[in-house]
Amino acid sequence: QGQLTESGGGLVQAGGALRLSCSASGQSFSNYFMGWSRQAPGKDREFVAVISWNGGDWTYYADSVKGRFTISRDNAEKTMYLQMSSLKPEDTAVYYCGSSPHATTSLVGFGSWGQGTQVTVSS
Repeated sequence: QGQLTESGGGLVQAGGALRLSCSASGQSFSNYFMGWSRQAPGKDREFVAVISWNGGDWTYYADSVKGRFTISRDNAEKTMYLQMSSLKPEDTAVYYCGSSPHATTSLVGFGSWGQGTQVTVSS
């Protein structure tokens, strides 16, 4: 997997929405499971969501975001998305996109991460 670049972060009020994007360069984007993680100041990195290589048959979310976040991907564009709605102040973090050659429901298995994009939710 090549380089991953996140974008779309910003400042939003509680209850608002943002859509993050993750663009991949290099080859074989469609061969990888893709996912999102986040890290708040002073806290450990947390798994957020993952999507299967074809995007259609399997997604998995952390309980903390289930029902509010939606992960998707466009293999033709080599881009993955995270639509975030009903945002809460506790969603404030740097969000990272990553790739894994295998299905995973945690941070284990992800071999590379992007540089991250800051999401700040004000109360």
